[in-house]
Amino acid sequence: MDFQKQLNPAQWQAVHSSQGPLLVIAGAGSGKTRTIAYRLAYLVRQGVAPENILLLTFTRKAAQEMLHRAARLIGRELGGVAGGTFHSFASSVLRRYAPALGYPDRFTIMDSPDMRDVLGQVRNDLNLGKGDKAFPKKSTILGLISKSRNKEVDIAQLLEQESPHLLPYAGDVQFIAEAYAAFKPRHGLMDYDDLLFNLERLLREREDLAEFLRMRHGHVMVDEFQDTNRVQARLVQLLAGDGRGMMVVGDDAQSIYAFRGAEVRNILAFPKTYPDTTIVRLEENYRSAQPILDLTNALLKNATTRFEKNLFSRRAEGPKPQLIHTISDQTQAKAVVDKILELSRECPLRDIAVLFRAGFQSYPVEMLLNRIGLRFRKFGGLKFTEAAHIKDVLAYLRLVANPADLPAWQRAVVHVKGLGPKTCTGFCKALLEGDQKKVAQVEKKFPDVAAAFALINDLRREKPAPDAALERILEFYRPLFQERYPDDYPRRQAGLDQLQQIAAGFDDLDAFLAELTLESPEEGGEVDSEQEDYVVLSTVHSAKGLEWKSVLIIDLVNGRFPSRHALDKADDLEEERRLLYVACTRARDYLGLFVPSSVYNRFQGGSEPAMPSLFVSELPRECYEEWREDYLGTLKQRDATKTQRSAPRSTASDTFQPSASSVLASAPSDEAAAKPSGDTPHPL
Repeated sequence: MDFQKQLNPAQWQAVHSSQGPLLVIAGAGSGKTRTIAYRLAYLVRQGVAPENILLLTFTRKAAQEMLHRAARLIGRELGGVAGGTFHSFASSVLRRYAPALGYPDRFTIMDSPDMRDVLGQVRNDLNLGKGDKAFPKKSTILGLISKSRNKEVDIAQLLEQESPHLLPYAGDVQFIAEAYAAFKPRHGLMDYDDLLFNLERLLREREDLAEFLRMRHGHVMVDEFQDTNRVQARLVQLLAGDGRGMMVVGDDAQSIYAFRGAEVRNILAFPKTYPDTTIVRLEENYRSAQPILDLTNALLKNATTRFEKNLFSRRAEGPKPQLIHTISDQTQAKAVVDKILELSRECPLRDIAVLFRAGFQSYPVEMLLNRIGLRFRKFGGLKFTEAAHIKDVLAYLRLVANPADLPAWQRAVVHVKGLGPKTCTGFCKALLEGDQKKVAQVEKKFPDVAAAFALINDLRREKPAPDAALERILEFYRPLFQERYPDDYPRRQAGLDQLQQIAAGFDDLDAFLAELTLESPEEGGEVDSEQEDYVVLSTVHSAKGLEWKSVLIIDLVNGRFPSRHALDKADDLEEERRLLYVACTRARDYLGLFVPSSVYNRFQGGSEPAMPSLFVSELPRECYEEWREDYLGTLKQRDATKTQRSAPRSTASDTFQPSASSVLASAPSDEAAAKPSGDTPHPL
């Protein structure tokens, strides 16, 4: 096989370049995996022994796919290639040399439950956190320790940046972190981070070993280099030496994991680290139509620091991306569902994705999809009504509607301090059986139960509108909320805000509860076949590496995308730009960008004006079609030569597709007819 004929010129340059260091800037959809596979096959065909190649990736699946493709190209297995993930390679080296670090030769690698168990033991030995429900949970402390190590900042600084509500515990967490670090080598234990840091320490302390590995692995290849953290980048340098046989592949524009410790500077600074670097740019995109690439290229032009690249496609024709302005985030949901119904005339639902910056932003779309019976699956965050804090609040509302709702009583009172499951069950049973004496005993012993009971009775008597009832319940629930979810209640607050916004659209409590709770029975198991059809809802982070025929990106306003936390931090703002680039480059044929003119603000008691995302404002007008919703709910194209009343419809099918508004207007009110088929199993 003539490899050169199978590749475009840039790919071929990356594959056959004989001298390193080689930096391959692989734009989105440019055939990165193909290029690495051909490089592996080319090296072996040129006489390089597989065991002299070190391939470092971020997932085992990626490494296996590259090796499998390369094996098919040359007709032989490449089982001798070393590497896999950074962690698996580190483990293989440490298994032989751990005693040099004071570890037994048969150390244990802890999984997540093991790590929680060890940390729990350390915390108990230090007598910290006992009786304090606001004390950070074990999983939270482990996350802080890992971030602190990978970002190389101390615990207090990390808390100040990311979790200021936990700052009072900074000293205790630091104390636990130090004790946890000391505990592990004494007991022959390593966690995932230890594998990397211990390998680095070993290579620095044993120069003879570092030199041996450099001689053994004369060709070092690293995938997704933009996602490396500091210790991973240092390991690559230690293993590659002067870089003569090194090839790193990545895309600075797709570096979106700073929250995990990834450093985009690693790839940006690579040519400075290795001044004789050869840079190859993979710019031909095999996924998207050119109009989509024109927009993504424009998006990157205002990045403060980047490698120059200009994505192009042989698919020159295609519809321009649509920039769709809606009156509010609620009417945005209707416009999104209308667009899904329109697009579904030409492709399966599963080839349509709605992407968003944060999980809560999809809630209005979820509600509407459920209401009209359109199946969907959500990735990256729980479905709205599955979140524990939402279920807590809905339990109180359910009791206002139906005081005989036993599961709701159990959820509403189980959080009361000192009230165990047995007493809780007894109280609920006594309440439903009318045992006033037993109820009075529990109320006397547990004032919070009495307060909840009184609140529910007051709301039943007064019959306020759903949003007013919810506000009263939240006043009661908020202290319990902060106590039950001390680690992340600021993040969860967005869900409560959204619930208030939804409630404001209803006059009747029963209708509001039905809207949130009516769903088809779960069929059980993760079914993911070609026969199953559903719309994909996903955070952008969960969508990386995937693609769809049509992509709709919502909430493109300042404060949501980019997130409000990034607006005053230059580095964070640049990562938000890259995140939008990743989102846009998931689309093959259609890209819709949705910009609501107002969004709900709980603190002001309603909607507030929203400014279009600064990234959208930077885009040249020729990159997109612009549509605006008028106050009659009609989308009109903003073009003097066109007066369409709505977005152009496909002519691919004569099948009538109703809009979301027409479905809602004709939706029956009885439960059987209204029951939707939303299907939302979640991987997280």
